[in-house]
Amino acid sequence: QVQLVESGGGLVQAGASLRLSCTASGRTFGNYAMGWFRQAPGKEREFVAVVTWSGGRTYYAASVKGRFTISRDAAKNTVYLQMNSLKPEDTSVYYCAARSGSYLYTAPDEYDFWGQGTQVTVSS
Repeated sequence: QVQLVESGGGLVQAGASLRLSCTASGRTFGNYAMGWFRQAPGKEREFVAVVTWSGGRTYYAASVKGRFTISRDAAKNTVYLQMNSLKPEDTSVYYCAARSGSYLYTAPDEYDFWGQGTQVTVSS
């Protein structure tokens, strides 16, 4: 069973940076896609970024492109989301997700495994 544990959330001011981590366990992830999603109160869960474990291809939501960077460290079985120039509208619970396959999946229902989420709050 795949387990995902997120960390790194917190309360920051607008313009600051945060780095989220997602440590994966339970299997080898050579042919997996790892995604980050977020969900604000009263809103649907939305795609943020995805990386393929093999090859490191990435894709971003338009709202975060140029500000967020997704990466993975195979040796640590960890995926990161570096978030720069944070805005109040980035405030959400951020979730890490995983599924087998090498495409750049962007829909929440395409993912099989989810972490518990980590809160990011950006004050103005």
